[in-house]
Amino acid sequence: MESAMIDQLTVCLPNEPGKLAQMSRAMGANNIQIHALMVADTTDFGIIRIVCDRPQDALSLLLGLGYDATLTQVVGIEVSDVPGGLGVLLDHLASADLNVEYAYTCPMGGRTVDIVKVTGEPLAIKLRESGLMMVSAEELCTPRQIV
Repeated sequence: MESAMIDQLTVCLPNEPGKLAQMSRAMGANNIQIHALMVADTTDFGIIRIVCDRPQDALSLLLGLGYDATLTQVVGIEVSDVPGGLGVLLDHLASADLNVEYAYTCPMGGRTVDIVKVTGEPLAIKLRESGLMMVSAEELCTPRQIV
């Protein structure tokens, strides 16, 4: 089950023009591919959540550049791309007594994946028993070409 956990980069950035672009350029210049991104803002700063192909390298890079960054474990869960699909996912998590702290959606080669931060114990067992279609970091971060 451990392979179902995905390392997500969380970065706090000043809420100023160009700061997100600057961070993204630094990652790109170091051949780190961003596959999912969520931005939440406050008055003074933004919280950036990123799933990328090399999270440990990205963390080292951003810390070295002076960014406030951490790694958090999240899960990727395939969701039916129909009305009510998200509700089905959330019902599964609730029935397993897992709490959703936050979630965001990521397309994956014609499929829809929700990146979810869940809490509850024992997490790995509950996720395995939930019957949900888990998506690994490797699946999520496989490069795809759009033609």
